[in-house]
Amino acid sequence: MARNATRPVVTLKSTAGTGATYVTRKNRGNDPDRLVLRKYDPVAGEHVLFREER
Repeated sequence: MARNATRPVVTLKSTAGTGATYVTRKNRGNDPDRLVLRKYDPVAGEHVLFREER
């Protein structure tokens, strides 16, 4: 499977300030802006917003 710039690997960092991160891929054609997902932060023990960092 070819890797290209259309679906880059991005790092999501917790907005709770705990330093927790997730690594995922995104479709740059559908989501040209920074990705924001609500995911579980194991350090905070709750679901928080995770923002894409560059």
